[in-house]
Amino acid sequence: METVEYAIIGGGVAGLSAAIGLSALGKEVRVFEQAPLLKGAGAGFGLAANAMQAFAYLGLREEVEQIGFYTDSYTILDQRGRTLIAPDTQKISSRYQQLNFSVHRADLHQLLLGRVADIVVLGKRLKQFEETGTAIELAFEDGERARCRYLIVADGVHSAARQQLLPNASPRYAGYTCWRATISNQSIGLLKGSETWGRNGRFGMTPLVGDRIYWYACINATPANPVYRGYTVSDLVSRFGDYHAPIPELLAATGDEDLLWNDIIDIKPLGHFAYGRILLIGDAAHATTPNMGQGACQALEDVVVLCDEVSRRTNVEEAFLRFEKRRLARTRYITETSWWIGKSAQLAHPWLIGFRNTLLRHMPAAWAQASLRKLLDVDFMSASDRK
Repeated sequence: METVEYAIIGGGVAGLSAAIGLSALGKEVRVFEQAPLLKGAGAGFGLAANAMQAFAYLGLREEVEQIGFYTDSYTILDQRGRTLIAPDTQKISSRYQQLNFSVHRADLHQLLLGRVADIVVLGKRLKQFEETGTAIELAFEDGERARCRYLIVADGVHSAARQQLLPNASPRYAGYTCWRATISNQSIGLLKGSETWGRNGRFGMTPLVGDRIYWYACINATPANPVYRGYTVSDLVSRFGDYHAPIPELLAATGDEDLLWNDIIDIKPLGHFAYGRILLIGDAAHATTPNMGQGACQALEDVVVLCDEVSRRTNVEEAFLRFEKRRLARTRYITETSWWIGKSAQLAHPWLIGFRNTLLRHMPAAWAQASLRKLLDVDFMSASDRK
């Protein structure tokens, strides 16, 4: 059985980007993805300045900009459309001298896959792995096996490999569920992104290239609630129909077949990412709620830091440990901060909402933007010791 140098489990943003970065260093890489067809299911997400800096390190910035919608602002509004927080995104991200974009997941996946398609093996759902001497043997659910010297675990929040390593590190439910859709922007003409915090839930929207809009709606719920499994657009209209424009217009332009639904989950911060010849990255290591827009961004930071360490060390296990030291505190901060932002955004009691909104409207801008400033004012490449 052939032994590949690096096996990557998962063909998402983290896995494909890691394959691109490690291949550029001359490493032998193979990506194993469970899906039979890699098409980037999902909708849109943001690529903040730190993500674009990571793409610059990987030599992909210009290509990503071509598939991204430039976002110069992203405002938090109340149910009536009044501004609560208006972050100065350009000033906050000045550390990187990069722009902010929104992309569709499928567009980004296709771009990344185009760089490494010849080393991606589809339809390979990992069943278990076993360390045997100097190799790691991978067993897949279809009965096939593979071997590698080093294993990069990038198979997302529901990672089978992480659960084998850490049986108690199961995803935790954030307390709210979410619908998403991508629709045409032709009749609406949305130019800027925003998120609305209201008594019936939260509603966000952002333009995408190709004259499209990505929107999402979050409401408080018990996990896997069967009531919401069959929710239709008309059900969402009953909750969000009296929110400010263009929210009713967005829902009116959406078909039931456009809806994607899932509960919002993350991973309680782990104590380690490196386990000898095995390394966790991306959502498998530090899945976060989407409230800071940093899920994909942190996966990309992971990849660049990993490649930086591997490029400067002959001992890969040491490089994995150095990666862990540089990434633990930063990703923990993002996971925990995003969790509490979500709790604030999902308040439902009228008095608490009124207090929160009044506080946000009168809070100095520097305070309201503190969490983003702490994140983006520090260059992730120097966020920890690089000795």
